[in-house]
Amino acid sequence: MLKAVILIGGPQKGTRFRPLSFEVPKPLFPVAGVPMLQHHIEACSKLPNMKEILLIGFYQPNEELNRFLSCAQQDYKISIRYLQEYAALGTGGGIYHFRDQILSGGPEAFFVMNADVCSEFPLPEMLDFQKEHGDSYSFIILGTTANRKQSLNYGCIVENEKSDEVLHYVEKPGTFVSDIINCGIYLFTPEIFQHIGEVFQKNQQDMLLEEQSNGWHRAEVIRLEQDIFTALAGQGKLYVYKTDRFWSQIKSAGSAIYASRLYLNQYHKTHPERLATNTDGGPKTRGNVYIHPTANIDPTAVLGPNVSIGTGVTIGAGVRVRESIILHGATLQDHSCVLNSIVGWGSTIGKWARVEGTPSDPNPNDPYAKIDSETLFRDGKLTPSITILGCNVNIPSEVIILNSIVLPHKDLNRSFKNQIIL
Repeated sequence: MLKAVILIGGPQKGTRFRPLSFEVPKPLFPVAGVPMLQHHIEACSKLPNMKEILLIGFYQPNEELNRFLSCAQQDYKISIRYLQEYAALGTGGGIYHFRDQILSGGPEAFFVMNADVCSEFPLPEMLDFQKEHGDSYSFIILGTTANRKQSLNYGCIVENEKSDEVLHYVEKPGTFVSDIINCGIYLFTPEIFQHIGEVFQKNQQDMLLEEQSNGWHRAEVIRLEQDIFTALAGQGKLYVYKTDRFWSQIKSAGSAIYASRLYLNQYHKTHPERLATNTDGGPKTRGNVYIHPTANIDPTAVLGPNVSIGTGVTIGAGVRVRESIILHGATLQDHSCVLNSIVGWGSTIGKWARVEGTPSDPNPNDPYAKIDSETLFRDGKLTPSITILGCNVNIPSEVIILNSIVLPHKDLNRSFKNQIIL
């Protein structure tokens, strides 16, 4: 029997995702028309003996999370529970804190995955790979190849090329270590808790020596990557399964548009019914487009490629949308144009207005390029990126909003470019 754990973080995390994470917990942000987490849950539910999926994080249980969980349980007919940490315990501390819940029922192995990755989730292949290694004590990291410069932003894995054993693991190294990077998706056996327990005990002893008043809390903060993998590497217990299928991180709002493109492309194989087709009386679509059935779209609008339209969106005549995510309840009035942007919940774009951003895509000529999680500012200037409108933003007619981030509940009255509008 198998289980899966998805680490969803909490409200203090995902700050680079603002202003979108103000309205909805980042793991529930819709990517290619469905909440980010649903892609993980679907991949897990396809495994034949998957018994339970546990979400671990420190969000307060809220209406939206509960509704998502109950819908997902019914859709995928699998037990899904949310376990709330009392504080941010790190990637290893969270699973160690809830180890009894994970081990109840006696799973032979369990997956652990970060919520903010988008992937084809080669979970069956990781299971086969673990069996091939024959050792039930082996732990598997999903890895992929990055280019030399970008590998420094990730956990880097040096492997034995014959056996795929991880010989050396460094999280975000200062200089080049390896072009194989950690994808944030792991397959563990229950033995992993012995190794995390050793770190926990060592932390406790260090605390006693320091006699910190909040020592107990600090001992429980354990990072899988720095505290566990670095120590396990080279001991014949940690292996890397390399995938050449798509994978990307979703750290910033800009990377959500790229992730949306990867998933929409995958829908040809997995969910062709989610892709819009050109029909008489319907809008013109080019490339991959997801349109929620409740959206109301004028037949003269042109959408795509890489567009997803949320629930209850209204799109007027002659509107052009490309490489964008239009969230629930937004209105795009006649002849407006939206390119490389995310339009927030309930926002309105006036007639003949133009909302445009700069895509932050990986270099298309480099097969190993990943998306750069750009800093907001570079050399004191705002880095040109996709345009984001928070919820309930009103853009008047005949203005241009270019490479800007607009915080929620703003009524703009003129054009802006390269600004954060607070």
